Amino acid sequence: MSGNTFGTLFAVTNFGESHGPAIGCVIDGCPPGMALTEADIQGDLDRRRPGTSRHVTQRNEPDAVQILSGVYEGKTTGTPIALLIQNTNQRSKDYSEIAQQFRPGHADFTYWKKYGIRDPRGGGRSSARLTAPMVAAGAVAKKWLFEKYGTQFRGCMAQIGGIVIPFEGWEHVPNNPFFAPKADVSDLEAYMDALRKAGDSCGARIRVTAGRVPVGLGEPLFDKMDSDIAYAMMGINAVKGVEIGAGFASVTQRGTMHGDSITPQGFATNNSGGTLGGITSGQDLEVSIAIKPTSSIISPRQSVDINNQPVEVVTKGRHDPCVGIRATPIAEAMLALVVMEHALRNRAQNGDISNSGRRSRPFGNASSEAGTSDESEGPQSSFL
Repeated sequence: MSGNTFGTLFAVTNFGESHGPAIGCVIDGCPPGMALTEADIQGDLDRRRPGTSRHVTQRNEPDAVQILSGVYEGKTTGTPIALLIQNTNQRSKDYSEIAQQFRPGHADFTYWKKYGIRDPRGGGRSSARLTAPMVAAGAVAKKWLFEKYGTQFRGCMAQIGGIVIPFEGWEHVPNNPFFAPKADVSDLEAYMDALRKAGDSCGARIRVTAGRVPVGLGEPLFDKMDSDIAYAMMGINAVKGVEIGAGFASVTQRGTMHGDSITPQGFATNNSGGTLGGITSGQDLEVSIAIKPTSSIISPRQSVDINNQPVEVVTKGRHDPCVGIRATPIAEAMLALVVMEHALRNRAQNGDISNSGRRSRPFGNASSEAGTSDESEGPQSSFL
């Protein structure tokens, strides 16, 4: 099976299955000399891990990460970093009844047709469990980018099912299980309780941003920053749509509105989402992703078995009624991996370029969307 490595200069090879003994990744290309311990990674894994509230799967995994290589005396050596996460709370028997059936909306059918064999336990390789190693790798990238450029990543849930979540402030995101940017989430809790009782699932919209991104990251034509972001986000399980900046709202905007005006103090708005011509402008990267409803639900649905005979599929086991609830740290990690890849590429190609038009820090973070601006720092005093 190919397609398990993300990135080139900062290459992350993902391995394991949902109900195997362990999952993990190997990071090749991390610069040497950065202080790194398990504690630097564990925080993001704790944000993503299952079993943290009644609104997500009750599979209770500690997701404790182990660093097996690439670190000596607390610092990265420049050699491959192997990260391991043990699986400790599998219940494979829950999948015995569907081992010969194809769940609608799931990868069961396509894996069977492509490989002639599949691991039905928890979805095997196609499980969202395999996002945990990417979150671990993203934590390493986040640390390097913050130390080098001050780059910071954050995300929140913008919509769950039919409920649009108003943005009240980033400070609310860590205080509820939805990563919602508002103080009162009782309406979201009631919605999810009713959904679970109905045996159904829903989708979600996740917003993720990167602030203090270096100017000049990204390449023409096919390695643009925004195209690589879209590629990365579509690699997350259940993602069906990606928007950069204004996204599909650009269709109804006019050029007088969409084009971000430039002043000596910086950009007036951020409809572009932080990239122009596929190259970072120094503004916040703004990304939104659409996540489909969970495929594994207890409500009966029509399908076929491996002999192409009609069956009624009921998926038992422990599943997220909305996989989007735990997707925020995953989206942050994938964005960090893209920025890390381009930062290393830019350093290799353009590290000796120095002129007044290049800055390692943004000169403006204005946005057309409330809550996008970096509260810690306003526009720089000059553009060029």
